[in-house]
Amino acid sequence: MIQSMTGYGKAVLQLPTKKITIEVKSLNSKNLDLNTRMPSYYREKELGIRKLLASSLVRGKVDFSIYVEITGEETQTVINQQVIGGYIKELKELSEGDEIHFLEIAMRLPDALQTIREEIDESEWEKISIGIDTAIQEIVQYRKDEAHSLEADFRERIQNIQGFLVEIEKLDKERLNHVKDRLRKAIDELKITIDENRFEQELIYYLEKLDINEEKVRLANHLDYFLEELNNEKSDGKKLGFIVQEIGREINTTGSKSNYATMQQVVVQMKNELEKIKEQVLNIL
Repeated sequence: MIQSMTGYGKAVLQLPTKKITIEVKSLNSKNLDLNTRMPSYYREKELGIRKLLASSLVRGKVDFSIYVEITGEETQTVINQQVIGGYIKELKELSEGDEIHFLEIAMRLPDALQTIREEIDESEWEKISIGIDTAIQEIVQYRKDEAHSLEADFRERIQNIQGFLVEIEKLDKERLNHVKDRLRKAIDELKITIDENRFEQELIYYLEKLDINEEKVRLANHLDYFLEELNNEKSDGKKLGFIVQEIGREINTTGSKSNYATMQQVVVQMKNELEKIKEQVLNIL
């Protein structure tokens, strides 16, 4: 089953003193491009998070974020009393003044406030880990849901190309007769006498160069192969992309060999359908 690389997952945890929001977003990319944002005191867990995201999402431009909102009486910043005391003492030595005035000045000087590094509470992290799993499950499901509409579109366009291939089959005999008649008419207009056997030999050689039977067979096989890959349990957008390239090669060769305006019009319609598949297959995991 195919998966889209576009997705979004979110989990919100309400802990006693803080609200934690976990978000995972992804867009299409050739490889895994992973960016993480989280408070510094969670950084020691980053490597494990990256491994989990890589194994779950495989490919895409992925943005992972943990946002923390303090909702209770908790602070990580305290007054550095030792530094403040030293500032006030030096200020008193420099000039006379009110103690409160010196305190106001000292509070604005460097290192007056001290940030205490918060250590990870393992019981809290267990809850966050569950939230991360929930967000990942959501984005994976989002990718699968997004792929449903893509798969339906792929099947419709492949079937359209198969329908155009049937038209080309019907036009092929008509095309060859048209080529023969056109060559015969051109010779008649020249009003010259030709060796009929030689003409037939040259005509056969010319028609062999215009023969598209191999292209038709290969194109039919590639179209069937693409549909088979849509049914595969594992999503493989790169493989689908390679098959699309092969489909395009056979369509282009058919168009260049057709030498018949009516058939070339059908080839243009095939190319139009394939271009729309190419655009969407880039978003498949």
